[in-house]
Amino acid sequence: MTENENGTGRAGWVLGAATVAMGLIAGVFYVFACAVMPALARSDDRVFVEVMRNINDVIQNPVFFLSFMGALLLTAVSAWQARGRPYRGWVWAGLVAYALAFLVTIAFNIPLNDRLADTADVGVARERFEDAWVGWNVVRGVLSTAAVGCLARALVSYGGFRRGAASQRGGPAQRRATS
Repeated sequence: MTENENGTGRAGWVLGAATVAMGLIAGVFYVFACAVMPALARSDDRVFVEVMRNINDVIQNPVFFLSFMGALLLTAVSAWQARGRPYRGWVWAGLVAYALAFLVTIAFNIPLNDRLADTADVGVARERFEDAWVGWNVVRGVLSTAAVGCLARALVSYGGFRRGAASQRGGPAQRRATS
């Protein structure tokens, strides 16, 4: 059976797509931690709350959801495809790390966003939102960055696995050496 017949060719594409989607999401959380929130911290309460409310509205779009949900789904599919492969532990570690980041978003950041939207007094809204949201964003940023690292490591291992399988079958390198 060739690698494409047993699904390892598709596995590489799914693992690669999961890594890209995860990188995009980790980048979003990173940019919020390193630039957006520190910049907004310099703003008065009205500007801070208005901008965060606008961001929370605008980020709910198909492109963001494709990455946010796609990172989880693609990593889960990749974990399933990696069963029995030497790199499976890295994929599973990435899945666990991002699942935790995903849960932090659902359990903490989104409810904070909702409360920010529902609180009329901007001073009170900011006071109840900023520190908690920033802290949880750092948690999900660290977790999603760890997930990217795990998936990248899995990709490197996957490449070595494929090279090893090709040379065992008499792959291109071996065929060139014998011709």
